Amino acid sequence: MSQIIIISAPSGSGKSTLVRNLLVRDPNLIFSVSYTTRAPRGQEEHGREYNFVTREEFRAMIDRGDFIEWAQVFDDFYGTHRCYVDQGRREGKDVILDIDVKGARQLREKIPEAISVFILAPSREELEKRLKARGDVSEQVIRKRVAEAVREIGDYRQYDYVLVNDDVEVASNLLCCIVMTARVQRKNPGMQSRVDRILATFETEQEVEQDYGR
Repeated sequence: MSQIIIISAPSGSGKSTLVRNLLVRDPNLIFSVSYTTRAPRGQEEHGREYNFVTREEFRAMIDRGDFIEWAQVFDDFYGTHRCYVDQGRREGKDVILDIDVKGARQLREKIPEAISVFILAPSREELEKRLKARGDVSEQVIRKRVAEAVREIGDYRQYDYVLVNDDVEVASNLLCCIVMTARVQRKNPGMQSRVDRILATFETEQEVEQDYGR
């Protein structure tokens, strides 16, 4: 079975860069492309960073039960479609979910064995600097996102791992290590299945010994 790995971060923490680096390095991962009602930014493409849909389309997907989780963030909606988790289970690959803290709360309730990672910028000043560097948001929006970051950071204790992104290369390496660690954790459903198969081989040996003993 595949492992579900939740990655959350305040806007401007560098989460998208770290996730891209992770996907390049690890071929045994599937990225769950979230659905959103917000407009594309910069070079973003439909189906790559996000699946961009209208509010009407998003509401229809909610009504059909397409989402494992969904939440409103600022003025837009974001949701995780079931198809990516199903794909990971079919192909035996781990699934990376890039979702906000509200969605992460929902998902942990539904999939308690999921591994969760919270990513932080090293300071408020650095967070503001990264938001301004995007060049597509106003000062008012930046202040709003910084205020939201304070509320989101308060949830960090609910996550299995906390990663401070003060150096992209170091943080990327650490995120790769977290994913590899998740694969050998006891609560990974795939690990339980593997141990059961190993135990079955010992049971076979015991049966053979018993037959010879007779």
